[in-house]
Amino acid sequence: MKFMDKHHLLFAGTTVTTAATATSSAFAQAVSRESLPSATVDTSLLNLFLEASIVVQVVMVGLLIASVWCWAIIIDKTLLFGRTKRQINQFESIFWSGQSLEELYRTLSERTNIGMASLFVAAMGEWKRSFERNARSQIGLQTRIDKILDVSMAREMERLEKRLLFLATLGSAAPFIGLFGTVVGIMTSFQAIAGSKSTNLAVVAPGIAEALLATALGLLAAIPAVIAYNKLSADAGKIATRLEGFADEFSAILSRQIDEKTAVE
Repeated sequence: MKFMDKHHLLFAGTTVTTAATATSSAFAQAVSRESLPSATVDTSLLNLFLEASIVVQVVMVGLLIASVWCWAIIIDKTLLFGRTKRQINQFESIFWSGQSLEELYRTLSERTNIGMASLFVAAMGEWKRSFERNARSQIGLQTRIDKILDVSMAREMERLEKRLLFLATLGSAAPFIGLFGTVVGIMTSFQAIAGSKSTNLAVVAPGIAEALLATALGLLAAIPAVIAYNKLSADAGKIATRLEGFADEFSAILSRQIDEKTAVE
């Protein structure tokens, strides 16, 4: 009997140990199964966009469109500024080479001009028209020439700086628009946690990922816009300085021409 009791006790102990081991194994498998979905969540950019809420999707699409438009402006302005600088350099080399102003005016007036050439053609045109009409007021002619130079320079700068304000606006507003999408994505994550009553990564990850994606798109649009705006604004300022210098010098040249013609008459 004692042998049988010991045998039963040994068998019972083994059974309890086996049951405990099985319970631990089942619990571990359950925990493992609960954590497995986090590895199977599709976090590709396309899926994050498709799974995002309508508000976040609108934010993402708006930032993408703004980013594309930003790069289009950057490329267009870079080419325009480069072309303007080359034409200014070319005109300066011809203007200061000693060529006749009348001959240079006839050559340039037959084509479309930008930069210094447009200022030269506008001022020379007014100078020639005034003398062809026998303008007698020297002060009035000089004033008109100065006004025409100012207006021509303002038009040139307006042409160069057109749409630069969009870059400044995008650079300052895009991070906040992306932050708005981030806030909505985080709210979506908390709502998913409250609905599922679980803090599992598979529940939280999609909302957090789409929130971070909205932030990234905001920075993607803002960083190039800020850098390009600062660079292009500095280039526009340099061009404006060169145009102002030429306008002052050319106004002085025409003033001497007016004095000479008035003295002859």
